[in-house]
Amino acid sequence: MVVWAQVAEHAAVQGRGVSVADVCEVAVSSAGLDGGWVVAARGIGPDFVMCVTGPIGEQLAELQLMLGEGPCHDVLASAAPVLAGDLSDVESVSRWPGFASAASQLGAGAVFAFPLIVGAIRSGVLGLYRGVPGPLSHRQFGDLLILADAATVMLLSSTYGGEDGIVVDGQRRDLALHRAEIDQATGMLTVQLGVPAGEAFARLRAYAYAQDRRLVDVAGDIVARRLRLRRDQGQDSGQ
Repeated sequence: MVVWAQVAEHAAVQGRGVSVADVCEVAVSSAGLDGGWVVAARGIGPDFVMCVTGPIGEQLAELQLMLGEGPCHDVLASAAPVLAGDLSDVESVSRWPGFASAASQLGAGAVFAFPLIVGAIRSGVLGLYRGVPGPLSHRQFGDLLILADAATVMLLSSTYGGEDGIVVDGQRRDLALHRAEIDQATGMLTVQLGVPAGEAFARLRAYAYAQDRRLVDVAGDIVARRLRLRRDQGQDSGQ
């Protein structure tokens, strides 16, 4: 198929084997969109950012992790594509009050998300955005479904591990390090706050959102012990 050939060609130009990052890039270019991302999932929610095509895509992906809402969450809950052709319309704003507003401020007019699933396994989400509102054409939608299937296969066959224990095939190294730092900060918070990992991550997200900071930056401060979150949120402080 044409889109598969485009993925193989993109990887060859980069001088590497085909990866989920190549699928993401081709999905953006073939559909005439402005950017995209792939997030991996463990359980019912997005877990970490695998790859992005640019800074806005990275911020849109991180924003959903931080807010706990957005098309990536809905895709994993429904196992079906979520197509928001206009983030400023009533449906999008009521559905994602935090995400829709923040995404619009970042320059996203429309967001489209596709599940990366095989049977009951929900391995992640392919997300894409356009700077101006507007729906996908039937051809674009069909191509993106094919590319989502390709991304699913590659994501499930990705190699976790590597010599430092955090490298994932197709994942940019800085994103892998971000993931490791967020995981480490979450682990530290489980001890500091005496709560399960899920609640610790929720506290990390809530603090980042309240302070209007990137999740990875807050995680970095916690790991470096410049910031300590306490059981009483009003006592959160830097050190």
